[in-house]
Amino acid sequence: MTAAVEDSGDRLAGPLPEPVRQRVVALAAEALGRMPQENLPATLKRVATFAPGRRAKLAGSQIAGVIESDATFREHLARQVRTAVAAVADALEAGAPPAAADPVEVAAIAYLLRPDGWLDLVAASADAAAAEREVEVSRQSAGQVDRLRRQLEAAADELRDVRARNREEVARLKAENAELRHKLGDVRTRLRSAEVASTAAEEAATEAGRNVQAAVTAAEAETRRLRVRIEELESDLAAVRRTERTGRGAETLRARLLLDTLLDTAQGLRRELALPAVEGAPADQVEAHVAEQGSRTSTGHGSMAVDDPALLEQLLALPRVHMVVDGYNVTKTAWPELSLEKQRDRLLGALAPLVARSGAEVTVVFDAADKKERPLVNRPRGVRVLFSPVGVIADDVIRELVAAEPQGRPVVVVTTDQAVVRDVVKAGARPVASAALSRLLARS
Repeated sequence: MTAAVEDSGDRLAGPLPEPVRQRVVALAAEALGRMPQENLPATLKRVATFAPGRRAKLAGSQIAGVIESDATFREHLARQVRTAVAAVADALEAGAPPAAADPVEVAAIAYLLRPDGWLDLVAASADAAAAEREVEVSRQSAGQVDRLRRQLEAAADELRDVRARNREEVARLKAENAELRHKLGDVRTRLRSAEVASTAAEEAATEAGRNVQAAVTAAEAETRRLRVRIEELESDLAAVRRTERTGRGAETLRARLLLDTLLDTAQGLRRELALPAVEGAPADQVEAHVAEQGSRTSTGHGSMAVDDPALLEQLLALPRVHMVVDGYNVTKTAWPELSLEKQRDRLLGALAPLVARSGAEVTVVFDAADKKERPLVNRPRGVRVLFSPVGVIADDVIRELVAAEPQGRPVVVVTTDQAVVRDVVKAGARPVASAALSRLLARS
């Protein structure tokens, strides 16, 4: 590496060794901030305003070029550096560089101060750097060889483990193959037995088919015989009915004549006695007397709680009763955790057996005042399903249904909405709480 720099006058024969160049730039970057502005070249005045670390990082090549080309700037810079490293500078000028000093540091200072023999110092630094690089390369090579040796040993151990596992896997597969062959033999034996049993079953099925065909033929013959006998009996029954109608007609005529005679006699007797019209009944006086002693409480469904399913069951037993159900009022009370679609399906599905058992007319009203679309529902037989029109709540539809019923017909409204309860009571309907219907449906 002594050929890296050669003495040709007072200039280097080649580029500075990289470690020396970096140290020269670092020393110059530190000294720039201390130098007067008039001693700075125009190209480095802006760089001098940077922090020392940023000077070397951002303008290192620019600083090195100016040092090499501008001897005046280098002399100013050397005076600043000599002040910072006075001991090393004195030793270099005396021709005795410190033995314990870093060769790169000595070479960088010598490059800036240019004492006698500075080229030899730079060349010696280049040789030292080259030797250090060789040592580092040798050390890295030795480390890499050692690492590769360890990797090779690990690979060999892993290969031995893999071979051992492969041998164990081969032994396991051989044992499994032998077991599978044994099972295959058993399956083949069972298959042959199954084929024999299947043949026997087919023969038995064929025989059973023949027996069934014979039984069907005999049954058809018996059916024809019974049909002829039924026709004969129907003919005899028609003759008997005609005979009965003839006799019953004569008896009916005589009974009608007797009834007409009794009615005419009663009317004539009423006119002859001139009986006055009578209002009320004897029981009315007893009722008034009892009413004076206190209020009465019915023992029938009038005394039951509105959420009692027995009350609703008794009301549904009335003739031609009409039950109007506030749909979402019932479903949100009974199954609040379900979606509206599932609530509707569950209510309508549960009403089907109740309607079939009671025979009552049932109308379910769902609120759809804020929706233009009407969902499709699976309407059970005997259940009327209504969705309120847009802008109309279900409560108003229920009131309209109750008002449309004739006075005297039993109407039951299932809801817990007190406003609806008050209105339907005024219209003559009987309110029942939603819980009564949900409990009745759960009990069905």
